[in-house]
Amino acid sequence: MLSYNELKIGTLFIKDEDPWQVLEYSFVRMQQRKPVAQLKIKNLVSGKVVEYTAHQNDSFKEADIETAPVKFLYMHRDEYWFVDPKNLKDRFMIKEELLGNAAKFLKPNTEVRATKFDDRVIGVELPVKMDFKVTEAPPAIKGNTAQGGTKLVTIETGAKINVPLFINEDDVVRVNTETGEYVERAEKN
Repeated sequence: MLSYNELKIGTLFIKDEDPWQVLEYSFVRMQQRKPVAQLKIKNLVSGKVVEYTAHQNDSFKEADIETAPVKFLYMHRDEYWFVDPKNLKDRFMIKEELLGNAAKFLKPNTEVRATKFDDRVIGVELPVKMDFKVTEAPPAIKGNTAQGGTKLVTIETGAKINVPLFINEDDVVRVNTETGEYVERAEKN
């Protein structure tokens, strides 16, 4: 069991039968009052972020979260299908709402890490940097580029990202999947 002052940033605990993660923590002690921990916490199942105040007499059960490698197969109508690479018969589906921003960067046959709580998958973690082929890119327009201009392109998953003007259609770009930002142009094969 965790006490209220052990809920540091990144700690996983169970509240109302769901796993929660601490995003922000501050310890507050006011005059003639009992100290409290003011937290910003995120529900790992729904993705909802809320403010929460933990008191001295509160205790929390630590959440047992597992991660396992899985392979993304395909997407069909807001349903993303995955398979366990060790057991190809073990397929499961995750709704787009649960994946959040990661859904924009999933390519077929990509290895990702599934986060499990009580033997149910509650989310996936992508590699931080992934390579994508540019499918649509407008031509570069000459003009005020002293500060380095950017343009909006579409990558093979359908996501739109800002890239420098020298990126053209069929180029391969490396993207940070956490922020959705262009990192560099990858080597052409």
